[in-house]
Amino acid sequence: MRISTLAVIAAMAAHPALADEIWVTNEKDDTVSVIDIETMEVSHTYETGERPRGITFSHDYKYVYICASDSDAVQVMDPATGEILHDLPSGEDPEQFVLHPDNKHLYIANEDDAITTVVDVETRKVIAQIDVGIEPEGMAVSPDGKIAITTSETTNMAHWIDTETQELFANTLVDSRPRHAEFVKDGAEMWVSAEIGGSISVFDTATQTEKAKIRFELPNIHPDRIQPVGFELGEGDKFAYVALGPSNHLAVVNAETYEVEDYILVGRRVWHMAFNADKSRLFTTNGISGDVTVVDVAKRKALKTIKVGRFPWGAAFRPTN
Repeated sequence: MRISTLAVIAAMAAHPALADEIWVTNEKDDTVSVIDIETMEVSHTYETGERPRGITFSHDYKYVYICASDSDAVQVMDPATGEILHDLPSGEDPEQFVLHPDNKHLYIANEDDAITTVVDVETRKVIAQIDVGIEPEGMAVSPDGKIAITTSETTNMAHWIDTETQELFANTLVDSRPRHAEFVKDGAEMWVSAEIGGSISVFDTATQTEKAKIRFELPNIHPDRIQPVGFELGEGDKFAYVALGPSNHLAVVNAETYEVEDYILVGRRVWHMAFNADKSRLFTTNGISGDVTVVDVAKRKALKTIKVGRFPWGAAFRPTN
């Protein structure tokens, strides 16, 4: 039986497609802003605990996890309603975290306690606390789930954790005040940004040895203002996009040659970022200007500025279809 065109149009109107979203934590407002990717406007604002920073979704996108740092909790929110379902134990001052590929274990950096806390999100219990360096912040986990990384700002190290034993098996020096860590190239490399050191260290995952150092230089901007923090790898891990803090720029880095190819002007104190589904658009959180910059990745050009809350910090992508 053929369905008439009018019937199809009516069905589509009754059930409109939802646009994908970018979720942004606003650490001074105690809120998250939800950006509709199609309209590039804020569609919802939800209240959170105090000073939300790190944000990530469960792998099935049923839950959003938020580091409410000054509430000493990881909050679990229903992204469909914005309702906070419950808090998870997190240790003091959780800042960043990463969800294991098993969708069950959160690895949380506790800045005030110099530990990494491992929480089972199903039982809501702490299963391990691992001593790391002073002021841990960045967290990463390898694609195979075997290794977790914590970076410590004051100790200037990346700490390598065996996720089976929940013990350290290596510590590697990086430049001053490491912030963000990511496994790239299917886990073959691990990258760490150093905010004060002004660099990214590239490590061979198998040997934990440094294989490259990426540095940044912008004309007419003092080196002290070029502070790499968050970064993400684009489609196929060919290029890395690095937030350079108070320089108000992103760097575009060739991930094969480790050379900086371009810089993109965005908002003030660019901190973290998230891609849309096909990685054609990049959304950056700009703390001082209180907004998000939308970047056209192919053109390497800012398209739009979206006002959010005060001091946007973290960003995460949510598909809705």
